[in-house]
Amino acid sequence: MSVRTTSEVIDRFNHAFIHHDAGVLTDLVGEDCVMEAVQPAPSGERVVGREACLAWWGALAEDRTTQFEPQEVIVAGERATIRWRYRFGDGPADWVSGVNVMHVRDGLIIEALGFSKTAGVPLAVETGLNG
Repeated sequence: MSVRTTSEVIDRFNHAFIHHDAGVLTDLVGEDCVMEAVQPAPSGERVVGREACLAWWGALAEDRTTQFEPQEVIVAGERATIRWRYRFGDGPADWVSGVNVMHVRDGLIIEALGFSKTAGVPLAVETGLNG
């Protein structure tokens, strides 16, 4: 059996979310996979281990009230970057843009770091200068 390339793994990973098919993820995730979600800010939820990552991603993939749209995928060896748009409602502002930085080794995802654009915090609030 040949090992999947990084491109093949990432294509299948994206397919799971585009088509709401969590079963596709089953043979893509390494035993010691580490995933960091985009929320809660500032560092995101950290999920460790194959089963935990599959459960987290599976719930997200199966959520038919959302829509995941990869916009650009860049693969360089064992690394991949997925620039995406995620729609979570029907309103014009019910979406967010983000990036996943992926690491694939021996045909399995071993690391996935998620980052997204969020509403900015006014400088006065951030520094405590709001009165």
